[in-house]
Amino acid sequence: MKSINELIKEINELKSELHDKDFLLTWEQTPEELERVLKTAQALKAMRQENIATNVFNNGLGISLFRDNSTRTRFSYASAINMLGLAQQDLDEGKSQIAHGETVRETANMISFCADAIGIRDDMYLGAGNAYMREVGAALDDGVKEGVLPHRPALVNLQCDIDHPTQSMADLAWLEEHFGGLDKLKGKKIAMTWAYSPSYGKPLSVPQGIIGLMTRFGMDVTLAHPEGYDLIPEVVEEARKNAEASGGSFTQVASMEEAFEDADIVYPKSWAPYQVMGRRTELLRANDHDGLKALEQECLAQNANHKDWHCTEEMMKRTKAGEALYMHCLPADITGVSCEEGEVEESVFEKYRIATYKEASWKPYVIAAMIMNRKYQEPGLILQELLDDAKKRVK
Repeated sequence: MKSINELIKEINELKSELHDKDFLLTWEQTPEELERVLKTAQALKAMRQENIATNVFNNGLGISLFRDNSTRTRFSYASAINMLGLAQQDLDEGKSQIAHGETVRETANMISFCADAIGIRDDMYLGAGNAYMREVGAALDDGVKEGVLPHRPALVNLQCDIDHPTQSMADLAWLEEHFGGLDKLKGKKIAMTWAYSPSYGKPLSVPQGIIGLMTRFGMDVTLAHPEGYDLIPEVVEEARKNAEASGGSFTQVASMEEAFEDADIVYPKSWAPYQVMGRRTELLRANDHDGLKALEQECLAQNANHKDWHCTEEMMKRTKAGEALYMHCLPADITGVSCEEGEVEESVFEKYRIATYKEASWKPYVIAAMIMNRKYQEPGLILQELLDDAKKRVK
């Protein structure tokens, strides 16, 4: 593992404009910028392991807005802002003036007077989540320009309808750790496949995040799903372009068996069809509860036609030497544990359970790294100051 000093040196050598833009989609960032976030995360993790305090802020708020349920991302964001020295304030829309028609422009400015970071999760409405984040970002820019806000808070996408960048970047950090470097990922085959779930309406952002990011680093990315479970076409096209630019490949197949064949990494995960998410959005906006119930039953019946999309020990035997790395964003639908029939067989999940925990453990550091790279043009210099000072986190 690289020393903190080595990581800081490499961070300083990487070109980045992240201090001038929000981290809303991974494919909007250059490979160097993505690598700088990863190295910043590694440095923060190493400093914590060495009991070095990483408070780059002496006060300030980290505001969170979650429009969907969350465990890992919610606590990872709280951990990240606390790691940097910020206090957390959750924005409960039901208890705010948003419920009375307050505009996005007004809300964004009112919550940001003493804020250094805003994290938003908005994945419920197809075509709306990422757009909402950009509207908030534009309002913050206007607030700084007009002298309302003393500085621009970092805006972090904690999952939207298009991408889940904190998840996919944590996944990439885990792959880098597991295989021993980003350069070791070139030519590795990762199978991003749909898997059966007895639930409905899972967002598209995780599979889209994986194909949108892993194609940036020369990997051979295979996407597999049953007919009708398409992702957003523009994201699939982005993955194709990314693979071509990085020297990797992007392939679509129609079965889990074919996707798993000779794979180095497998990522079996359920998601709702693109068309279904569009219909769901219309029904949610219309507050059509009966329509939503009918759509749910229709989708559950559709899912039940594909129970053979199941990550079993037999399926894993198809992978490279039968030992591909299993990945999941968690919580997984584990057959016989969390559900009768689900995404993954209990024995497979148990074999890789600790690996998935290590995968998840990168998320707080990735979020903190995104905030640091947005707030500081030269985060390496800030890290060096912390290292030179070397205050103990726990005395």
